[in-house]
Amino acid sequence: MKIAVVGVSGMVGTVMLEVLEERGYSDCEIIAVASERSVGQKLSFAGRELTIISLTEAVSKKPDFALFSAGSSVSLEWAPKFAENGCWVIDNSSAWRMNKSVPLIVPEVNPNHIDGDSRIIANPNCSTTQLVMALAPLHAKYKIKRLVISTYQSVTGTGVKAIRQLENERKGISGEMVYHYPIDMNVIPHGGDFLADGYTTEEIKLLEETRKILGDSTINVTSTVVRVPVAGGHSESVNIEFNNDIELKEIIEILEKTEGLVVLNNAERFEYPMPLYAKNRDEVFVGRIRRDFSQPNSLNMWIVADNVRKGAATNAVQILDLLRQKF
Repeated sequence: MKIAVVGVSGMVGTVMLEVLEERGYSDCEIIAVASERSVGQKLSFAGRELTIISLTEAVSKKPDFALFSAGSSVSLEWAPKFAENGCWVIDNSSAWRMNKSVPLIVPEVNPNHIDGDSRIIANPNCSTTQLVMALAPLHAKYKIKRLVISTYQSVTGTGVKAIRQLENERKGISGEMVYHYPIDMNVIPHGGDFLADGYTTEEIKLLEETRKILGDSTINVTSTVVRVPVAGGHSESVNIEFNNDIELKEIIEILEKTEGLVVLNNAERFEYPMPLYAKNRDEVFVGRIRRDFSQPNSLNMWIVADNVRKGAATNAVQILDLLRQKF
């Protein structure tokens, strides 16, 4: 089996290689792909050396699967070329997520949305992935009416340059600024590009992708995306209003039984999710679960996950697992 990793030299691409090795793909032919400036560079995978090649050469090798993490413009141009050769493309950018013919998949939530009609499968935004992991079982039971979301997003969601900015600021070193402002000792209420209505593209992704994955366009969603000086994962404060009355004990039991979730919800022992626990983990952590007493049928939750692993690389490889099982 041939697996191409496009954007292999980037932060998510590097973790994709790690996850592929962890999940039993060591014996596969891994095709390392990146931009022209990286062609010829060497990488290690499962004890052997990989040489980075160009997209053109990668297409000619006719891989069975291609994991893309190279940005929307690259995906828009090259994903169809791989797909035309019979390759399954799993894309981590925003390029295909809201395309009606392309499934947007979190394997634990909506594997049935893959029907084989599209050779391109979209990986959700990292903040959406961890959100729907916790929402899906509750929506199935009580039906969600409205969501109010505030995210506390790691600098890793912006990339290597953002990590470097944070590290430089903590060391008192002047360097390249990825954000408009310092991020150390600060929080920035801005993620993505601003739209005419004052929302950002990251905030609209939470609306549109959540509806698509849960298969319910009636869910009302409003959100505020905030960048914080953390490198371990994204955190989300989520207020949920349901159409039906809820039972708190039952909600906790449902979440505890859901694949991929870890409930940390013990106030007496100060147990609650934090990026400190989530870093380098594939699980989504849920806690601070409590009724919202300001209105009926409402709940507050705190959701944390490693955005580079479950939010991107691991979810993509799980989609690969799913495609192998189904087809």
